[in-house]
Amino acid sequence: MRFGVNYTPSNGWFHSWLNPDWQSVDRDLEQIAELGMDHVRIFPVWPYLQPNRTWINRKGIEDVRRMVHIAGEHGLDVYVDVFQGHLSSFDFLPSWLVTWHTGNMFTDPDAVAAECELIRVLGGELSQEPAFKGITVGNEVNQLSDRPHPTKMVATPAQIDAWLDATLEAAGTAGGDALYSVNDGVWFLDGHPFTPVQSGNKGDMTTIHAWVFNGTAQGYGATSEECSAYALYLAELSKAFSGDPERPVWLQEVGAPENVLETADTPEFCRRTVLNALDCPNLWGVTWWCSHDVAASMSDFPEFEHALGLFDEHGELKPIGRMFGDLAREHRDHTKPAPRTTAIVVDVDADGNPLDRSACGPGGSVCDLWMKAHCEGLRPTVVTSDVATDPARLAALGVTELIRDTDPHPARFYTAVSDSSFEDLDEA
Repeated sequence: MRFGVNYTPSNGWFHSWLNPDWQSVDRDLEQIAELGMDHVRIFPVWPYLQPNRTWINRKGIEDVRRMVHIAGEHGLDVYVDVFQGHLSSFDFLPSWLVTWHTGNMFTDPDAVAAECELIRVLGGELSQEPAFKGITVGNEVNQLSDRPHPTKMVATPAQIDAWLDATLEAAGTAGGDALYSVNDGVWFLDGHPFTPVQSGNKGDMTTIHAWVFNGTAQGYGATSEECSAYALYLAELSKAFSGDPERPVWLQEVGAPENVLETADTPEFCRRTVLNALDCPNLWGVTWWCSHDVAASMSDFPEFEHALGLFDEHGELKPIGRMFGDLAREHRDHTKPAPRTTAIVVDVDADGNPLDRSACGPGGSVCDLWMKAHCEGLRPTVVTSDVATDPARLAALGVTELIRDTDPHPARFYTAVSDSSFEDLDEA
């Protein structure tokens, strides 16, 4: 079992790529390794690496390699995102895609070609570092394609298929894992152009980002079992749409947001969330968001973003950090759990995607059924209606009991934004 963190530099946040303080980076990564982590996920900023469509900042590429090298010196494996894309409520899109040069990163051929070139150049450089283990194409770039984003870049699922195929092929040239990440709109927003079937089958692993500020904590209760089981639910839901029953699921982002959790409750939330997630037979690892708090001097962040770290901005280990480190040491040799024999059935269309994605969201009928079964100790998973009618596939999964959604209803609690200050966009 892998345990790691999403690395947020303590000095300058991700803007530190403009002028890296390598002594600070070294100290941060040393702290992360000493906590017992085995990997980090890092986030070079897209406009800093490719400020012009046909000009790549080679110094920026070298800086990413240097960070990977330093992490490796501390015994950490490194997974690198390329398109940021979106980070902590801020978008980082290059100027050649916005305002006077407005373009669509998913559908404009010249833009896609440039993106693939950046991935190949970065991957070629990083492939020379033993600590480099893979590329995630971008951080939750799916939210740039749909509501509630104020300037979304519209695409169809077929166009997203083509974009993913092109960018993942480019990522694969680096020799490590080729992945992409999504926020929960993929699973819960009806009509969203990124689909569950894509997440379940494209790339070398399925990545999930399990944030309870999406209505889970607000609707079920911040200290409820449902809240601490949400990451497990999302992992089991994601498995339903994969053609490979053994496909790994990476809990790539999970954190304890204090806009819905009390500070004193975050260590226990961390403990219960991780222990629940470990009961997913396909779980590859847990990567906490994030390593270090955003400095108080940084402006315009949602307030809770300043308190998500395992370390504070001065490098002091917080109680939640101590808890996550203890969990990593205790469960690194975790034994794969037994198959889950009870499954909630999700009705799907001809492409294998949910007929009603909203029913899968917090407070939706599928989610409610799963949570009820979980709280009753039934260890539920999720299967599609296609699988539910195929005895051989059910047997391969070990499923012997099906629970069907006889009273379908949309998500009662779900919100597609992370902070209440953005709710007017959600309503739009």
